[in-house]
Amino acid sequence: MTPSLAQPWRVDPGGLRVLVRASPKSSREGIAGVVETAQGPALAVRVHAAAQRGEANRAIELALAVWLGVPRSSVRVKAGDKSRLKTVLVAGEPALLAALLKRRAAAARLPGAPSQ
Repeated sequence: MTPSLAQPWRVDPGGLRVLVRASPKSSREGIAGVVETAQGPALAVRVHAAAQRGEANRAIELALAVWLGVPRSSVRVKAGDKSRLKTVLVAGEPALLAALLKRRAAAARLPGAPSQ
C-alpha cells in the first residue's frame, strides 16, 4: 500500500484535483477540515443542500470556490457525483492554486491539515 499524500490535492495539467469528503444536509456550511479516508486525506466540506439532483455537488463547488476566492466556473466535480468522496477539479495555474490552498488551509488552521 502506498502512503497517503500530505495534502488532499494533486497537480493536474488543468489545475488541481482536490479530494473532498461531502457532508450534505449539514447544519453548518463550509470547509470543516482535513479528514483521512481510504483514498487519502480529503477536505471535509459541509453543505446545507441535500444530495438530490446534483444540488449538493453544486453547493460543494460553490463552497470551495468561495473558500479559495476563485470563480465558481473554475470549480467542477469530476468524479464521485453520487458518492460522499468526490474529486473536484479547480481550473487554473497548478503552482499558484497549490500555494493558495496551502495558505488557506494554514490561515484557517483546518483540523487535520498538515503542519507547515
